Amino acid sequence: MKRRHFIGASATALATGAVAAPALAQTQPEVKWRLTSSFPRSLDTIFGTAQIFAKYVAEATDGRFQIQTFPAGELVPGLQALDAVSTGSVECAQTATYFYTGKDTALAFGTGVPFGFNSRQQHSWWFFGGGEQIINGVLAKYNVTGMPLGNSGCQMGGFFRKELNDVADLKGLKFRIGGIGGQVLAKLGVVPQQIAPSDVYPALERGSIDAAEFVGPYDDEKLGLVKVAKYYYYPGWWEGGAMLHLVINNAQWNALPKHYQAIVRNAAEAANNWMLAKYDSVNPPALRRLVQQGVELKPFPASIMEAGYKASFELYNELAATNPAFKQALDSMLAIRADQLVWWQIAEYAYDSYNIRSRGRG
Repeated sequence: MKRRHFIGASATALATGAVAAPALAQTQPEVKWRLTSSFPRSLDTIFGTAQIFAKYVAEATDGRFQIQTFPAGELVPGLQALDAVSTGSVECAQTATYFYTGKDTALAFGTGVPFGFNSRQQHSWWFFGGGEQIINGVLAKYNVTGMPLGNSGCQMGGFFRKELNDVADLKGLKFRIGGIGGQVLAKLGVVPQQIAPSDVYPALERGSIDAAEFVGPYDDEKLGLVKVAKYYYYPGWWEGGAMLHLVINNAQWNALPKHYQAIVRNAAEAANNWMLAKYDSVNPPALRRLVQQGVELKPFPASIMEAGYKASFELYNELAATNPAFKQALDSMLAIRADQLVWWQIAEYAYDSYNIRSRGRG
């Protein structure tokens, strides 16, 4: 009896195995995508986030969903990543939505705006404050959908050849900065300059520009700007928590099985957390190294911060008057920020402030 039972059970298992492989192939189809990034390979934390994302997707599908990653310039120029996805030239891209404010100024909020959210607040706004619906509502016009894929945390204000004491020192200053932050600073007399990362050092060395901002200590160190600019200002109030995005061609997204879509979303979220954690790990030692190389750390003077804040909201009101999507995003941000800042003051700020004051006590 036991022998007959064993033979019957084995036959059933074999029969089940015979149909399992074709069924698995149907539910786990082979998919090959290309991802173009807006960032160079040398930015190993930012571009590394795209690589980590692709790795997570492959691991979750036993290698059946492969995403090949390309740095800026290998397939398309970095600032044309959204266009390439929109037309279907590539399936997806890693980019920052504020690169495309020329298409719609509301896209600035996807990455972050001056005196907007920090990284955690930005993340909360995306998922629980209407950010996802607002930004994807705009991106839908370009045949793409987006989701978070990394955050830099609060950035530095940049390297300056001369010390800043007041708003008057900004007049005529040629500053490598773009986007909404550049528009705000232009109101204060700055002359914004759009310069590729590889060209920033020679431009600052020659005096073609007077200052340059990039990301934070880890990436700024790679540019070598400390050799040609003495003053390193903080905080980067135009990028308090810059969120990057994975943008996907809608036709390609809709063609994925639902469980593949879930894998993409979860892999993007995991990679998003990886990037911020990596920056929090590598920025502190990089900042120490920069100081050892002779950089002078300086907070922006209060007068510049106040003028920047005033100019930011003047610009926002101008843009909101002509763009309903921008107004919707602005209203949403202000409502969420008002609540977030009260909570932040009670909890995070009070806790962090005490720890900072107690640093070194053991």
